Amino acid sequence: MPSPKKKVNDDFFSRVYEVTKNIPYGRITSYGAIARYLGSGKSARMVGWALNVSHNDREFIPAHRVVNRKGLLTGKYHFGNSTTMAQLLQNEGIIIENDQILNFEEKFWDPAKELV
Repeated sequence: MPSPKKKVNDDFFSRVYEVTKNIPYGRITSYGAIARYLGSGKSARMVGWALNVSHNDREFIPAHRVVNRKGLLTGKYHFGNSTTMAQLLQNEGIIIENDQILNFEEKFWDPAKELV
């Protein structure tokens, strides 16, 4: 029988994945924006943990579209090598320089405003 803590994490991770699947092609959001949308504003790091293991999900989770609050590609090492995340984002029209999204505000997608 799974522990109650594991069940809570699984539920939270599933909710993170559902929000992340809604990020449109060519848009990005932050770990904190997802956490706030889920009612756990202080859980941005846990959103990151969920996305770090999202490759285990049966469905495609566009985790590359989630960055830190400053537009830095802080999760880049979880994509096989340090350039894959940037390449995926650049393929979607995101402008990146030195692991920083330059058009962050223009491309930012806020689930609190976009999902009803």
